[in-house]
Amino acid sequence: MISNNIISIIKTNLPEILALRNTKILKEDNSYVSQGDLLCERLIKEFIQEEIPEYALISEESPENNIKALESDKIIILDPIDGTENFVSGLKEWGVSFCVYENGKCTDALLALPELDTYLQLGDHFLRFESRIAGISSSLTKEDILNLKEGFEYRIIGCCVYNMTQVVKGSFHSFENPKGAKVWDIIAGLNLALQNELKVTVNHQPYHGELLRPDQKYIFRIEQK
Repeated sequence: MISNNIISIIKTNLPEILALRNTKILKEDNSYVSQGDLLCERLIKEFIQEEIPEYALISEESPENNIKALESDKIIILDPIDGTENFVSGLKEWGVSFCVYENGKCTDALLALPELDTYLQLGDHFLRFESRIAGISSSLTKEDILNLKEGFEYRIIGCCVYNMTQVVKGSFHSFENPKGAKVWDIIAGLNLALQNELKVTVNHQPYHGELLRPDQKYIFRIEQK
């Protein structure tokens, strides 16, 4: 699996990535990017170019080629650091999202939480928990939060990869973002959720693993059946 190589790249270069967490730059959308994000992306891009150049790349930090990548039969979707706000604040709850599509089908997916030494791949088997915790996106407004349903223990962590990992493992009952997220934030987690037989909806419709476009946001919900 290609994701095994990505895990090796992350682990080998983690000290250098962590050394760059004080290099944040504010982007036009008021989110941060750091040199750690860019280093992680560069390392993975170099691996793709040198070892598997037949794969086109869709990445949050290199949007100029994202639409053209859809023309390829082999596509990698990458979020080099998800939860950058956490990363540059010194928190360990940040992650890397990596997903592979071949001929329109997901063939490999990885949710990585490097500082927590947690790596979740397609095909992994693990003890499932039963939880009443509901993960919610940090993009929710105060009004959104006040309108949440009763009956759950809510958590806002600020990292989609972390939340996806917990719901797939059963440590969360559910995770959702009613405001919408981009493909690189969610597609690895959506496919891992499907593999583990969770209920997955995208834009309020059942999701079956189809590739999502990089120029749109998607409302989604993952929950235990």
